Amino acid sequence: MLHISSLNEGLELFKALGSDMRIQILNLLLENKRMSLNQLAARLNVTNGALTGHIKKLESCGLITISNDSAAHGNQKICSITTNKILIDIEQEDAPLNVHTTEMKVGHYSGHSVLPTCGIATAEALIGETDDPRYFDHPDRFNAEILWFTKGTLEYTVPNFIPRTQKITGFGVSLELSSEAPGVNSHWPSDISFFVNDVPLGVWTSPGDFGDARGLLTPDWWPVNWNQYGLLKLLTVTEQGTFIDGLKLSDVTVDQLGLRPGQPMLFKIGVLEGSAHVGGLTLFGKGFGNYGQDIRFSFSYAPIQ
Repeated sequence: MLHISSLNEGLELFKALGSDMRIQILNLLLENKRMSLNQLAARLNVTNGALTGHIKKLESCGLITISNDSAAHGNQKICSITTNKILIDIEQEDAPLNVHTTEMKVGHYSGHSVLPTCGIATAEALIGETDDPRYFDHPDRFNAEILWFTKGTLEYTVPNFIPRTQKITGFGVSLELSSEAPGVNSHWPSDISFFVNDVPLGVWTSPGDFGDARGLLTPDWWPVNWNQYGLLKLLTVTEQGTFIDGLKLSDVTVDQLGLRPGQPMLFKIGVLEGSAHVGGLTLFGKGFGNYGQDIRFSFSYAPIQ
């Protein structure tokens, strides 16, 4: 998801979309997933030179990525779509007074049960060795900015500072995540399960483990053939049910979670044995990926009637 927080911030994006040729390019890429510059030029009946400026404009706005296909004849440049949604905040709203937000680093879990392939790293270096779950207990994990595993779970104890005179009316968690493939693979589905206080909220299927372009925040030392970025997802639980990016995930409501003001909440995420797609999980913190945030938890609340 590409998030534009103001109209001024989105000016270059709006210019990029204000071209019939560039809209045709995007439609072709949506239809075919990946196309070389030669293929695009042939379909649009233009020269490569005439196409280049349009491609650079779309790339600079974060709408597409360009990668080199060394297996193709002549080391062709391959274009692909990078985002499935564009969210534009037209009106700047004041932060609501009845929402409390807490951010936790990906390594601040209170419990884990993970299986290889797996690993954990700070923004500066790997923590220990890859594929050894023992390093998920290393003290440096509290500074971790990325972690990954093939199957298993992580549990976070989320502090709850809602006043005791208030009722919790909703819960949300925003996080950047992807699958965990051998190397990288944009088409590597993984069924990721979510729980609050051991209540299953539902399953979201990650489409892949993305490495077609370096993450905007991913450090230079990180290998190019490892996970580079994820998708920013928003999971919410309200009085109407559980939703992910606004789409209903299950009928579980906030009243079923046993949330109480002043009592910590247990949030669990993982890939379970027996799932239809056991494709692993990668979590990105503030120092990796594309979004510059840790795991962001929020509670909405209102006076007890």
